[in-house]
Amino acid sequence: MTKIFNTKSNKYLTSGFYVLAIVVANIGFTYIPMIPMPGGEMFAPMSLLVGFVFVLRDFAQRDLGHKVFIPMGLGLVFSYLLANPFVAFASAVAFAISELVDWAVYTYSGKPIKERILISSAVSTPADSAVFMLMLGFFSWYGFVVMVVSKMLGALAVYYILKRKSDASFV
Repeated sequence: MTKIFNTKSNKYLTSGFYVLAIVVANIGFTYIPMIPMPGGEMFAPMSLLVGFVFVLRDFAQRDLGHKVFIPMGLGLVFSYLLANPFVAFASAVAFAISELVDWAVYTYSGKPIKERILISSAVSTPADSAVFMLMLGFFSWYGFVVMVVSKMLGALAVYYILKRKSDASFV
């Protein structure tokens, strides 16, 4: 996986995966049913994919710089056209806010990519979860924590892969 996202010749491929992930996540929020959790709360399984969407955005930004807003916009437009407009709108607002936060942290942190991914996701996933839930009218602290943790799993997985790769290169 990291080999795909490390080659300059694939910079548009990374952006394509990013756009596709945005659209798939929004379509999934529309059509994949919520899973009941303890205490009557519900869990959206697509929250797991959203963590990887944030990571893909970091790789796309590394490849495209500030032009990353182009694939971000395309993903939101396609989502609005293909998913439930109400869900797509809530997702678009939440995503736009959280992606701007993610972009700013990634841009200005100056850390190595593996750390930027982890830090930017840790800041942007709570924003995404809170805004999305509030836009849909069903905010709960339990649901918020579950969504943030599930989204961070993607960032943690990629961080771990990149860390192992960088540790192995020093052996």
